[in-house]
Amino acid sequence: MTEHANTQTPLHLSKDAALFNTGTWIGRVWLAQQGPAVVLVKAGAVHDISAHVATVSALLEVAEPVAYLRSLPLGQALIELPALLANSDPNHRDPALPWLLAPIDLQAVKAAGVTFAASLLERVVEEQAKGDPAKADAIRATLASRIGADLSQIVPGSAQAEALRKVLVEQGLWSQYLEVGIGPDAEVFTKAQPLSAVGHGADIGIHPKSSWNNPEPEVVLAVSSNGTVQGATLGNDVNLRDFEGRSALLLSKAKDNNASTALGPLLRLFDETFSLEDVRSAEVDLRVEGLDGFVLQGRSSMRQISRDPLDLVQQTLNENHQYPDGLVLFLGTLFAPKQDRDQPGNGFTHKPGDVVTISNPQLGSLCNRVTTSDLAPQWTFGLRALIDSLGRRGLLEVAVTARQP
Repeated sequence: MTEHANTQTPLHLSKDAALFNTGTWIGRVWLAQQGPAVVLVKAGAVHDISAHVATVSALLEVAEPVAYLRSLPLGQALIELPALLANSDPNHRDPALPWLLAPIDLQAVKAAGVTFAASLLERVVEEQAKGDPAKADAIRATLASRIGADLSQIVPGSAQAEALRKVLVEQGLWSQYLEVGIGPDAEVFTKAQPLSAVGHGADIGIHPKSSWNNPEPEVVLAVSSNGTVQGATLGNDVNLRDFEGRSALLLSKAKDNNASTALGPLLRLFDETFSLEDVRSAEVDLRVEGLDGFVLQGRSSMRQISRDPLDLVQQTLNENHQYPDGLVLFLGTLFAPKQDRDQPGNGFTHKPGDVVTISNPQLGSLCNRVTTSDLAPQWTFGLRALIDSLGRRGLLEVAVTARQP
């Protein structure tokens, strides 16, 4: 990726503002001359609640966060939601007005990999192609028939999975991806550092040395320190297929780069209008629009996930590993693009200027523009900067524990 992004690529930021009139929605915005603020969206208006709870992490530690939010006295709104969404495009922004950040802060950013049978096969394709997209089609054409089983019907860790494992080992087809795809232990890795994720409208970064990469549209769970799932948002687990295909030991370089994690637009908390059952049945749509006129569309159905979301949470947070500030967990994706973009047989890869829109009827649309990680805005606002910002505003106490209204 050597081309520079066209800064006039349109972003579709405000198309579903009416969705946020229903449900319990929180987020984070940047306030000029102040810093990040936690906000509550209610009836199309955006309210700063930082005086009551200054971090999303602290809010999700409240026993009943929805009841807590409903008890808060709300003053004058900061901004109307459509204006906030529109101002979140960095190329068409009034810096005096708020714009959206990723709707999390202190939480660990974790991701579960190889949780869908279709994407499992694509990981094996990457592994056998050694990062070369030109070899993928030939490998893909023979792999499924050689395995000889419908992996989507196999329960990970079951006796059936173990029997298949033995057959594949004998055939020389066993893979580290098959191990985490149908074995007892899920792949869970650190996707990004706290405060490094970008939000709705921001540029997302692809490593400049990557020539085979793609977006990964996913549902992301927000989990408290005691393992309670409090809500969900959308995420883009930007992926470098060539890096990981060359070696699984390059996973951190394939996954964790500047601006390579996007979350948003807002976090929807579980209440009477939205629950974990909605997550289990969610359909996540993807659309990529390129400056070259190329359009890629896809869908990931959570109904086809191999491991239940709660199982993935338990495999992440348990007696062996705690997260005192909570975590967010990418649940994986069914989507693995095979559509050729340029040369036949080379499949899909991003180009600078691509607009990526990930959407769901109950979670909204997360829209970002693609650049390279060296050209995306550098990550400079970390934990020390947050502590300093909250301290100057007298909000350190409510950064840790929510203040009772």
